Amino acid sequence: MVDVGAPVEGEVPLHQHGRVIWILAGEPSGDSIGARLMQALHRIDPTLVFAGVGGGRMEARGLRSLFPMEDLTVMGFMEVLPRLRLLSQRLLEAEQDIELRRPDIVITIDSPGFSFRLLKRIRKLNVRRLHYVAPQVWAWREGRVKGYRGLWHRLLCLFPFEEKWFAERGLPEGRFVGHPILQSGVAHGKALRFFKRHDLRPSSPILILMPGSRSSEVPQLLPVFEKTLTILHKRFPDLQPVIPATSGMAPLVRKMVRHWAVHPSILTDTEDKHDAIRAADCALTKSGTSILELAIGGVPMAVTYKVNPISALLGRLFLRLPYISMINILAGREVVPELVQHDCNPQKLADEITSLLTDETKRQAQREAFGDILAMLEAPDGELPAMSAAKQVLDLMETPFSEI
Repeated sequence: MVDVGAPVEGEVPLHQHGRVIWILAGEPSGDSIGARLMQALHRIDPTLVFAGVGGGRMEARGLRSLFPMEDLTVMGFMEVLPRLRLLSQRLLEAEQDIELRRPDIVITIDSPGFSFRLLKRIRKLNVRRLHYVAPQVWAWREGRVKGYRGLWHRLLCLFPFEEKWFAERGLPEGRFVGHPILQSGVAHGKALRFFKRHDLRPSSPILILMPGSRSSEVPQLLPVFEKTLTILHKRFPDLQPVIPATSGMAPLVRKMVRHWAVHPSILTDTEDKHDAIRAADCALTKSGTSILELAIGGVPMAVTYKVNPISALLGRLFLRLPYISMINILAGREVVPELVQHDCNPQKLADEITSLLTDETKRQAQREAFGDILAMLEAPDGELPAMSAAKQVLDLMETPFSEI
């Protein structure tokens, strides 16, 4: 007699022993955060079961992703439009999966465009909801805060000022847990290992190029980086460019740099990336978490960004802060130069990198500022950020609904 209740091989059963955590990440940085959170949760309770959406790092921790995380990895108003139908389908799939599984808690990580729509849809379900990585509405479009009430039962904040900022605007669910970038492993990178692995002389200046991890970012920045390198190569003939790339973006990056006159090394291995950061003389990076990674490695940098002109116009209309990089925002001053949109051009970028490569005083000024800024990101309870976040997750899971 056939057991119709038994799962088909390759299928994840909807009803499993142990408490179920449904967790979603929509981009590579969220995948890293999710993987470290899963690891910390399993250290506390090895019986926990995970379901949801994530990338390779979360899958390595035991998650079988409902659909490819890359389907959600898009940023910018104009960039989202062509994918609205797919995103709508993925939203429905996620909602139905949660409704069928009835997990003990739903955790969404960053990716507010998708995460908040999902949280809104599942409010009708009797399930605890936690969002990890507070939306940066303190930077632009503060009015969106009104729409967040009731979306989550707890909000995990990465920056020390966010808990108070949200509480003052009627959202007291915020908890500062430290920034997960502090666990990235960059500090353990070894410069000498990088030089040996790639057969480079330690005297060769290393320039790290970080064009982003989204399919909407890389095509915007890589053509500018190519022309920038052409200029820099004339000034520094032995300059060695390096591009760290996620496994999802590596094929696109390799295709786009195939015919560059100055060919960069493409790094997909995490250890190799960390070694490169420790070996680097300076970096040219898009705005985002990569800035903090470079700061941990003590790499002087210039920050740049370029998006569709319409997306840029909308951004200028709503931006509330004078800076786009978190280093400058936390410092309250320009520690690292920012070259955005029309300033994101090869000549200006090459001139800024030239200045960093030739001016030790300028490089040292950045490094000295990095230490104070990174200290602000440590978890308040002395735990590693992922463990601090895990304790908040379990605390919410154990709190009766009547007390949430």
